[in-house]
Amino acid sequence: MAKMEVEYISHMGDDCLVVNAARVSFKKKVNEFNIDKDEKLIKYLAEHKHWTPFGHPQICLHMKAPVPIRTQCFKHKVGFCENEVSRRYVDDEPEFFKPDYWRKRAENKKQGSSDEQVVSLIDDYLLEWTGVSNGLIDDYLEEHYRHCDKMYRAMINNGVSPEQARLVLPQSMMTEWYWTGSLAAFARFCNLRLDSHAQKEIQDLAKIVSDIIEPLFPISWKYLVR
Repeated sequence: MAKMEVEYISHMGDDCLVVNAARVSFKKKVNEFNIDKDEKLIKYLAEHKHWTPFGHPQICLHMKAPVPIRTQCFKHKVGFCENEVSRRYVDDEPEFFKPDYWRKRAENKKQGSSDEQVVSLIDDYLLEWTGVSNGLIDDYLEEHYRHCDKMYRAMINNGVSPEQARLVLPQSMMTEWYWTGSLAAFARFCNLRLDSHAQKEIQDLAKIVSDIIEPLFPISWKYLVR
């Protein structure tokens, strides 16, 4: 099964750009970052939510995640630009994602899931489909992925257009995109998606993003991301 991945592509700016953007109103500029004076300024800007100086640095990442997690990422619009692979044109072998474990539905609908695990399923339809009515979710899942993949490949091999054949692929299919955003935008993303109330899978993705950006802007990230 495929894993979520984040690849660093490029970035523009550093912590010095942030303080220079903040000080331009006084027509001041520094060429080197002063760890005492400039860190205090960044701390003040972050704590008082003066986000525009953090809007000038830019980061470009190559993201890879299952479709529902990509959808959550794309809800972050302000300060971001994305370009995604299109299965209208691409018909290579699809990859599928499987979570580390299956979580039970939470009593509070807004929480999405609890920490309690679900391992097996009991269902009469599964007996008709696989010959086993009580089995592990992961075993059923692998069988499901095989069926989807075979159906997709058969449609492609028989001349069905990729833009329609992709409709048989499951939500767990991996997709990838270039994601460029400002330092401020990525900080907002990480603050929201690293929160314990966020879906675990997007928490995992946000942690990878944070680990990439932190060394690029160590002082700003220290005060921007809780």
